[in-house]
Amino acid sequence: MRFKIIACEVLFRELSLCAAQSEHIVDLVFLTKGLHDNPGQMTEVLQEEIDATDPAQDCAVVLGYALCSRGTVGLRARALPLIVPRAHDCITFFLGSREAYNRHFASTPGTYYFTAGWIERGGARMEREPHQGQGMGKSLQEYLEKYGEDNGRFLWEFENQWQKSYTTAAYIQMPLSDRPEVRAQAEQVARDYNWQVAELTGSDRLFRAMCAGEWPEADFASVPPGYQTAQASDDSVIKVVPAP
Repeated sequence: MRFKIIACEVLFRELSLCAAQSEHIVDLVFLTKGLHDNPGQMTEVLQEEIDATDPAQDCAVVLGYALCSRGTVGLRARALPLIVPRAHDCITFFLGSREAYNRHFASTPGTYYFTAGWIERGGARMEREPHQGQGMGKSLQEYLEKYGEDNGRFLWEFENQWQKSYTTAAYIQMPLSDRPEVRAQAEQVARDYNWQVAELTGSDRLFRAMCAGEWPEADFASVPPGYQTAQASDDSVIKVVPAP
């Protein structure tokens, strides 16, 4: 069997190794992590990659993306079925299941998660808040020089207030790659923002499933040709509806 996986570059190491070990032919396409900053653009780029798949070669298109701020909502399966993970974000991939993610989220709210791939692709620079902030990475001094003492301090504090929502930096150690040097970067971020540090043991279960052609309904939504993705209102995350 041959199929195509379209994935975020944050998953590069895990998917590359699992694809190399798969008994199937797995065509990998990695897209820039920066797409997360613009979910609308993400949808357009993903649809273009889906449409560019050659149905004469591949039997399915698999997304290495989660819901990702609704960036995977509205994607259409064309000539080939589309396989979409049932996950709100990629942390589910690294922890191995929605259940594992939900357990940790419930027990330790206010956690900002780090993986080697996220850090390698620029995540440790904390360039912008996960959903909307624009001031991350800019020092207070830069704001004071640009806007003056009062306005600069107010704007800097406003842009960086997202930090108060987090208390812990959690580094997910994957069985495929233990990277002490990138773990140290996560620890540095925690020190910078006065967060606690946690280390979690990750799982390659979902990465291996993607590359093995094993897509159980509990973990993946299968979108047949002529249908598209939509956001589910329950824990299934993704539902399948007819394309207009």
